[in-house]
Amino acid sequence: MADVARAASKPFTAARAKRLIGVSKAVAPLLAPYALAFAGVARSRWDAYRAGQLGVEPGQLSQYTGRGGALHARLSRIAETLQELEGGTGTHGTEDDKAFAAKVRPRLADLAVAVRAAGQMPTARRKTAYRAIAGELDRVEVELLTRLGVIG
Repeated sequence: MADVARAASKPFTAARAKRLIGVSKAVAPLLAPYALAFAGVARSRWDAYRAGQLGVEPGQLSQYTGRGGALHARLSRIAETLQELEGGTGTHGTEDDKAFAAKVRPRLADLAVAVRAAGQMPTARRKTAYRAIAGELDRVEVELLTRLGVIG
């Protein structure tokens, strides 16, 4: 411990710099594979975290990047759920459910266009548009979950 404190208090000379460069040249090739492996693991964990936030598989994450990525992910999940609602058996897949899906699909298409258009707006307007789109998606999701029997 005293050696470390003493070494830190010594002035940084040209000889010390050459010695540190030599040590780093010898150690860097040994540590590089571990650093690359760590970076790969960190990236995959970050991708899994982001995919979990968006509710998609990590392999689909590249489809939902950018400013409106989260809204596009919500739109696609709602569209998938509508397909399940239409093709469902038992209490789902009724004529009423099919009519609801037919009514909602054009709204989802319009919202997807709105998300793409809002991506080109200035920041304040884009955020306002995204909030409005998210509110509309919230209403659609509540109605969809009610039809699925998740919300009473």
